[in-house]
Amino acid sequence: MISPQDIAVIVGSASPILGRDICQHLGVKAAASEVITFSEGNTFVRVLESVRGRDAYVVQAVNYPVDRNFMELLFWIDALKLASAAQVTAVIPFFSYAKGDKKDEPRVSIRARVCMDALEAAGADRILTMDLHSPQLQGFFRKPVDHLNARGVLANYIKKHDLSDWVVASADVGYGKNAFKFGQELGLPVVIGNKIRKDHTENAQVWNIVGDVVGKNVLIVDDIIFTGGSLISMAQAAKAQGAKDIYAAVTHGVLTPGAQKKLHDSLIKEIIVTDTVEYRFETLGPKIKTATVAPLFAEAIRHIHTCESVSELFPN
Repeated sequence: MISPQDIAVIVGSASPILGRDICQHLGVKAAASEVITFSEGNTFVRVLESVRGRDAYVVQAVNYPVDRNFMELLFWIDALKLASAAQVTAVIPFFSYAKGDKKDEPRVSIRARVCMDALEAAGADRILTMDLHSPQLQGFFRKPVDHLNARGVLANYIKKHDLSDWVVASADVGYGKNAFKFGQELGLPVVIGNKIRKDHTENAQVWNIVGDVVGKNVLIVDDIIFTGGSLISMAQAAKAQGAKDIYAAVTHGVLTPGAQKKLHDSLIKEIIVTDTVEYRFETLGPKIKTATVAPLFAEAIRHIHTCESVSELFPN
């Protein structure tokens, strides 16, 4: 059991529901705190109880408004270090800047590395996150990074269906390894789409599918939904090659403006996302279902606090 005297969980303004649910699973109350945004946009944070000598965990997703939420996270870390917390862990359910992990064009910033440098400079001792778009960016942070995945949570939701005639699909080769792990989890074969993305407009096309989908229900898996374009293109390609019903399971449901209508009008029958992203540009439509990752994050925090292995919580 975790003693409330030994741990302090700060719930940031980007993750109020998930943060409270994590606290409930841990059996502790969220630490008293406040966030004030002044009229010119300046963010002020304050911890309203003593955290001296306690392990502190800040639950704060970095989603829209991305920069403001990231700055708030830095301020929480700094406030906790100045308040003499024993250790500060940044619990980041969704890290938007994970896509900025490389310098693949001239004169661009490696944004993920800059953010990791900022977290370290602010005083973060550890990061706990989920399904980074590029897992290798864990190497940008010189302190421990615990990288959870939502595969088990999403797979358990899918197992409610009769999977006797299903296949798992990835919209591109890049997510293929994860798709194969989904296939292993569900005992299903895997097919791969051939996707091309020509620019930064967030539009993509799936040209063809490697594998057999004829007469099969197809489960498309991915890490993030922004516009829904990749999922929709993959669904169209699968249908054109003889698939039956199309489903999708995605960790981070960002769902930018207009995505809801496109997905509602698409060939996809049901989409499962987790609760890592709480901000909604539009109300979720009836096709989109949510599976919670609060128990997984709570158990990870418990393992970190008791110095147990976090990797034991999920399959590799």
